[in-house]
Amino acid sequence: MSTTPHTTTSLPSDTPDTPSTPIQDDPEDTHEPPVSVPDSGDTGEGGKLKMIVQLVKKCLGVKDIAAMRLSLPASLLEPIPNLEFSHFLDRPDYFAAINDHEDPFERMLAVVRYSLTKDLKFIHGKICKPYNSVLGEHFRAHWDVAPLAYPSPASPVPLSCTITPSNSGVGPTSPIIPDSLSETASIKSGKSSKSTRSGLSFLSLSRNSPGGSTSTVATSPQLPSDNYLAAHMSNLNLTASNGTPNANNNNNVNNRNKLVRIAYLTEQVSHHPPISAYYALCPSRHLELCGIDQISAKVSGTTLRVVAGDFNRGIHVRVTGGHGEGELYRVTHPVANVNGILRGSFYLTVSESTIVTCSMIEGKGKGGGRRFRTVIEYKEESWLGRPHFLVEGVIHVVHDGETQHEEWTKVKHVPRSRVVAVFEGTWRGKIKWKRVGMGSYPQTIIESTRSSPAPSHEHLPLPSINPVAASSQLDVSDGEMIMDKEHEWQSLIDVSELRVVPKVVRAVERQLPDESRRLWESVTRNLVEKRYGEATKEKQTIEQRQRDDAAERRRKGVEFVPKYFEQTYKEGGIPVLTEDGWKALKEELGEEVSIDGAWVGRV
Repeated sequence: MSTTPHTTTSLPSDTPDTPSTPIQDDPEDTHEPPVSVPDSGDTGEGGKLKMIVQLVKKCLGVKDIAAMRLSLPASLLEPIPNLEFSHFLDRPDYFAAINDHEDPFERMLAVVRYSLTKDLKFIHGKICKPYNSVLGEHFRAHWDVAPLAYPSPASPVPLSCTITPSNSGVGPTSPIIPDSLSETASIKSGKSSKSTRSGLSFLSLSRNSPGGSTSTVATSPQLPSDNYLAAHMSNLNLTASNGTPNANNNNNVNNRNKLVRIAYLTEQVSHHPPISAYYALCPSRHLELCGIDQISAKVSGTTLRVVAGDFNRGIHVRVTGGHGEGELYRVTHPVANVNGILRGSFYLTVSESTIVTCSMIEGKGKGGGRRFRTVIEYKEESWLGRPHFLVEGVIHVVHDGETQHEEWTKVKHVPRSRVVAVFEGTWRGKIKWKRVGMGSYPQTIIESTRSSPAPSHEHLPLPSINPVAASSQLDVSDGEMIMDKEHEWQSLIDVSELRVVPKVVRAVERQLPDESRRLWESVTRNLVEKRYGEATKEKQTIEQRQRDDAAERRRKGVEFVPKYFEQTYKEGGIPVLTEDGWKALKEELGEEVSIDGAWVGRV
């Protein structure tokens, strides 16, 4: 598969101006020691809770906790590097499906589905603290997924198939662990020189928290045995989300040919403030995903409020070919609230809105002047009672050259005449949607309906674009659409039925010294084996090495330069890969794939 580097893309007109906040070289530019919490020596839940309370006290009144120089005892950390933890691709198959549809409205629906699944780990798992990334650290991985299927007009929701480890057989040793443990806790170095698959969700499941997710303090998992690891890596097979095996699952070559590969690369480009850049490619579906990951956090009462940082403009999805060639989608981030801090019973709620916009890359695409925009509004939780995790949203029409829609950040802001679809439900479970009016259909369908000689007696022709569109029976009466009540609401997605798709990562011995798993290998192993004192020492060694490197740069009068991303990440939130960045992604795209325990070449 060939991938051609892109030149810098001009930003859509509704992208905010570049913030004036300067980027400093790194943490160590300030010579003050980091804020630290002493290790209580008690590795039980009570000891961890005491340390968390001490940490909260130190953070009270701090404007941005994410920008603090903070050093935590290793026992409070989850054994996973931050760059591996945050990638917005928990369901890469939904990302790969964005460009499947000829109809632009269907493509917008696909982007909405992706937006609701990108952080699945926070729905089915516990809140945890990964390692702080060091300057120049990078991480790369890939996913091999079966494309989403649209089996019949009676199935409004796409059928997803994912590669999952088998329960029997022998295969290359992998850092995979039991479902009850965390994905990242399993970062045990593989013995094979081949790529190894990381485990399932790195967030432990619990029945005690709201909505069925964990609400306990992050704990370090037990190390699984080598026999268990080997057994669970064994055979990889294609399995439908409902557990039904794929019909061709016994044919390695056929399975390989049906897979879609997504390659991913991220690098820590600044340490103060902490900023990373990321880029993902799916060449077979003409899709690219990129952005700047930066957060700002503040303690408010007993809640930790996390928002996007100044340089974080959201997730950018670029369509480079196929049906939506030239489209550029931007998915902004809502506000995350970590609750239950003082009780040590963490759970996540979401507030504010996610805005999904669609613009055209300058000089590309078919244009047309009419686009779709989505407002996903997360409802505020009540102070009393259990949280409900409700969400509602609208898809509406915008036209090139307009700017008034930039102020429409909530459902109630959008004029009814602009709305073409609505949806509602819970972002931790089922969400349903329905069309409103005729605006969601292609213009040719609308025009043919308007010219009908007797609209009150004619059925609206159903467009042959997707089974989802055909599932609503629509009549035209007095210029308004009347929906068949039985088909008014359709299922958009059921997040409760989905699980995190495990990533494939090269074995540690094949990684570079500043690659995440290799860089933090000693800390991870000590944490997994519950040697917290040794883990803290190894962590402090890495942190001191970073300070020494920064001091050496100051002595020489040089600035840090990222290896995989250009410095233009400061200008607008869309990172640009360097030659080394494109090379790393191409190498990841060319990694071999394993199905049913056999290495069968490349996707």
